[in-house]
Amino acid sequence: MKLRQNVRHFASKKALEVPGLRDVVNDKLVDLHTGIFLDKAPEARREERRDHLDGFFDATMDMYLAALQAGYPEAEAREMTHIVANFDFYNHGWAEMMEFPGDELGDHYDRYAGFFDGHGVSVDDPLGEFRPVDGIPDAPATPEKLDDAAFENAAGGYEDDVYVETDDGSVERGGVEEPSEVDPEDSPFTD
Repeated sequence: MKLRQNVRHFASKKALEVPGLRDVVNDKLVDLHTGIFLDKAPEARREERRDHLDGFFDATMDMYLAALQAGYPEAEAREMTHIVANFDFYNHGWAEMMEFPGDELGDHYDRYAGFFDGHGVSVDDPLGEFRPVDGIPDAPATPEKLDDAAFENAAGGYEDDVYVETDDGSVERGGVEEPSEVDPEDSPFTD
């Protein structure tokens, strides 16, 4: 999968690891991701998906931190959260919100199968043990959209590794090295 990666991502990662900043940064990251993906949804469907996406992305923050604690680099930990979001989108028939085509679901799963299997994550159960006890809000599915899906916002061909696009526009396989000194206050979400 292709993601963006820059110092702001590393600063936000650090901020999520700081008890006083975690809740604030978590909420802002959830809002950011919900907004990005709702912008890809048909306007008439956005509000009915909002609460579901908020709950889903909130749960993925715990997955992200668990992946970091398991030793995955930042880009891979973040990619896992995007992959499971795409599983959820696929399960709901929200092809227009997907970041990679549906025929790459298995390839993306296989790359992180060890982590996913260890936490009960699957294509059919994208959150596994990260699902909150109270669950997440439901949203209407549109499975018929998958029949003729164009996957118009998907970038295919990145299923073999994580690829990151840097601020200068270059695409690097495997992510970039984390800067040695990153201040959590450099996260755009800490002000």
